[in-house]
Amino acid sequence: MANSTSRKSNFNDCLPLMAEKLGGDGLIGELCKGFQLLMDRDKGAITFESLKKNSALLGLQDLSDDDLKGMVKEGDFDGDGALNQMEFCVLMFRLSPELMEQSQFLLEEALQQEFVDSDFSF
Repeated sequence: MANSTSRKSNFNDCLPLMAEKLGGDGLIGELCKGFQLLMDRDKGAITFESLKKNSALLGLQDLSDDDLKGMVKEGDFDGDGALNQMEFCVLMFRLSPELMEQSQFLLEEALQQEFVDSDFSF
């Protein structure tokens, strides 16, 4: 289990770097490509079976069945037992606390700049 935790940690650490290098649109594009690699073609969603079958593509081949089922369950907001593209992208962001912190900082910075640029003189 420690091995799978370190693998997940290594993957998560890549998201902020990818965001910095690719920008927001580029990162979302790469996440969409990842979704395409992992999804069940017939269902158009990532299922436990498709994740297990394709997990080696992301270096996650050492994860247990319980870990893979947990990933699907954690991201499955609509309760259909699979991850659609939006659920997958949200899960990837949620699994990267550093990326979430960066996003919050950038949002706050943009809001502050908008406030400074606005003229509130009466």
